[in-house]
Formats: sequence, C-alpha cells, structure tokens
Amino acid sequence: MPRILIIEDEASIRRVLTKILSEESDTYTVDEAEDGITGFEKIKATDYDLVLCDIKMPKMDGVELLEAVKKIKPEIPMVMISGHGDMETAIQTMRLGAFDYISKPPDLNRLLNTVRNALDKKQLVVENKILKKKVSKHYEMIGESDAINHIKDIIEKVAKTDARVLVTGPNGTGKELVAHWLHEKSERAAAPLIEVNCAAIPSELIESELFGHVKGAFTSAVKDRGGKFEAANKGTIFLDEIGDMSLSAQAKVLRALQENKISRVGDEKEIKVDVRVIAATNKDLKHEIAEGRFREDLYHRLAVILVKVPALNDRRDDIPLLIEHFAVKIAEEQGNAPKSFSTQATKLLQEYDWTGNIRELRNVVERLIILGGNEISENDVKLFASK
Repeated sequence: MPRILIIEDEASIRRVLTKILSEESDTYTVDEAEDGITGFEKIKATDYDLVLCDIKMPKMDGVELLEAVKKIKPEIPMVMISGHGDMETAIQTMRLGAFDYISKPPDLNRLLNTVRNALDKKQLVVENKILKKKVSKHYEMIGESDAINHIKDIIEKVAKTDARVLVTGPNGTGKELVAHWLHEKSERAAAPLIEVNCAAIPSELIESELFGHVKGAFTSAVKDRGGKFEAANKGTIFLDEIGDMSLSAQAKVLRALQENKISRVGDEKEIKVDVRVIAATNKDLKHEIAEGRFREDLYHRLAVILVKVPALNDRRDDIPLLIEHFAVKIAEEQGNAPKSFSTQATKLLQEYDWTGNIRELRNVVERLIILGGNEISENDVKLFASK
C-alpha cells in the first residue's frame, strides 16, 4: 500500500491535498507534516513511497529538505510544491534530484498524474533492487577453503578502489565471478559492468568492438557506433581472455588506460572515458611477453592487483558446498525439489580429477540429478559421472 507524506506549512493546502489523494485511491496512506524539520523526522522514521513538499516553509525550507533526504533515502521520489514566485527555485530542485514540481493552487489532473508517475518510478526502483540481489546471488562465490577466503579478503580490500585487477586461472574456475563481485562491491555498482570476451571476437573486429567506429571506417560500417569502453563509462569493463587480444588492440587499450581517452576506428576525435578495467586470462602472460605476443607495458598497467583463482583440484574441500549449491540452483531452474547427495557419492566426487573445473562439476551435478535416484548414490556417480 503506497504511503505518501505531505509537508506543507499551510493547513488548508494540506487538507486539500490529503482529500484529493484519499478520494483518488483508498489504497493510499497519507501522512502530514507542518514544517520541514517535522517532515524530515518522519522520513527518517518511515519508509515513504512519495513525498509532496512545499518549497517555502519555516525552520527548514524545501530545498534544504530535498538535499537532506537525498543523502539518506535517495530512492524516495520528491515532488515540490511551488508558489508563483518560486518557479525558478522549483526548477533548481529538479537539478538537485526532485521528481517534479506542481504549482499552487494544484491542478487536479496534473497532481494525480505526477503522483501516479512518481509511485511507478519508486516501484521500478524497488524491482531493480530485487533484480540486483538476484544477480548478486547468481554470481555468488561458493567455498570456505583458504584459497577462496583469501580471494574474498582481496575483493573486500580492493573493491572500493579503482585499482586495476588481473584475474588469472584455468578455464572454468570462475574468474568472471571475481569481476562481478569487484564491481558489485565498488562505488561504480550503479553503473554498468560491460563484459568483453576477447577470444570470441575476430582480431580484425576487436578494435571496433572495444572503441567503436565511424560510418565508412570499413566496408560494413554503415553508421557510427560506440564501443564497449563508451558503454562502460562511469562503470567497469571486464576484458576476459585478454591474452588472446591482438597487439594492435593492446596498444589502444594501453593508451586508454594511460590517458583515459579513446578514439573510434576511423576517427581522430578523442573521447574521454572514466572506466575501471578488470582483465582475466588463462594464459601465462609473462610467457606470452617473452614470446612477443603480449605487451609488457600493458601487463604492468593491468596487474596492479593480481588475483589467482585456483583449479578445483586445489580446493577439494569446497566440493560438497558446490554440489549443494548447484543442486539447489538446478532444482529452481527445473521447478523441482532439490535432490540430496549421499555422503559416499560426495566423497567419490571429491576424488575425481576435475580438469574442467567448476564448470565441469556443475554439468556432472546436473546429469546426476536428471539420471540419478531421489538421493544421488555412490552407484549413481559410478554409472553417470564416469570420466
């Protein structure tokens, strides 16, 4: 049930607004405050879905209140109520984050439309927060081994900074999880995390993919197009399998890191970007440097913080937790109750040689859930998980 607070020092206007909103919907709960300080105390104590706030009030005016609320509860939409002489100030409040403003005396249709739109926005903010929590759960790092706890400690220390991170480890170990956790725990979490799989993009297209291009830069460039660095502005770019990037693209990435500027393919114009870079590779980059396939100066730019993700064979103590985690996730995806694994089945899986790492383990767990009994037994593992 939407809860609305009206902050207005004129009692007659408060009564009119309350009457209008109450008659509009019997689902609205409407509270009142006669000045800015009282209104601020109510906002601190209550989760409102919308605040209607007068601009000129005693004790604390509407502009001061707006600035104070945005610091503690920025998700609450605030609609400012302005007199004829307050229009310039009302426009200023929009720059400070107000959702909208309405003039005195309030036009009925405009008021109701503004209220509906503001409540819709608040609902969207709530849904986005729920979705973000689901995304965070999707990229949860499972494990309590020393190696995984060490990685978690590094993430906690590094996430709040803009330090570049190079994540290394074999395929299938979950290097992308480190990138997602670094981003979601950072000050850039509200901005996008843009992922680029450097190994999946042909070498002749990687520069266009990263930096964009202008119309006519090459045969298929029929219009201007921004690249991944522009899309990640104010956020994070994750360059997965950077060891597969061409040397010419490496040079441009190095320049972007040095100068915080990029140029689209076919254009000399420079575009400023504010991007945090996280890179990952399954290759030994020092060997690649020695072989002339990777730039040493780029390596040192990227490897401010090094995170090595261990192979699953090096963290076997985490396998029971991973099996339980995957069993629950797969059951949710299939709409079934999760199956349990017997102690002997789990021990047998702990002894396997997991050359495909966590990715392989998940596939085996899914196969066992589909083909095995109600409780996955040691015999099920021997029958369906043999390598």
